[in-house]
Amino acid sequence: MKSTLVRQDSDTLADVAVRGLQERKGVDIVVLNLKELKNAVADYFIICSASSDTQLDALARSVEEEVEKTTGQNPWQTEGRTNREWVLLDYVDVVVHVFLRDRRQFYALEELWGDADITHVADPAEAVR
Repeated sequence: MKSTLVRQDSDTLADVAVRGLQERKGVDIVVLNLKELKNAVADYFIICSASSDTQLDALARSVEEEVEKTTGQNPWQTEGRTNREWVLLDYVDVVVHVFLRDRRQFYALEELWGDADITHVADPAEAVR
């Protein structure tokens, strides 16, 4: 029973993190569901691109604020704020990666975890067009 509860929590946390990225106009948001993969380090990787280091910081702060407000959780660990090219927010079961576009292409996490169930989150601005 407990494992089901944890999975529901990671599902909710992933949804809330995506909402935080959308609040600050994150682009090319991708959710990698790693639950079914053997030896996966988390249930979800969420990847997003930022157009500038200012937006990168705003996206990371938005995720932290939205997750804390909705679930009361803070990241277990954060990395990359000083380099301002790639910020990692580690919530243990959900890991959020916010990249500058060129860094995202360089690291190609989607390819590294290519056997994951990958969901491309639609940009709300495109749905209006």
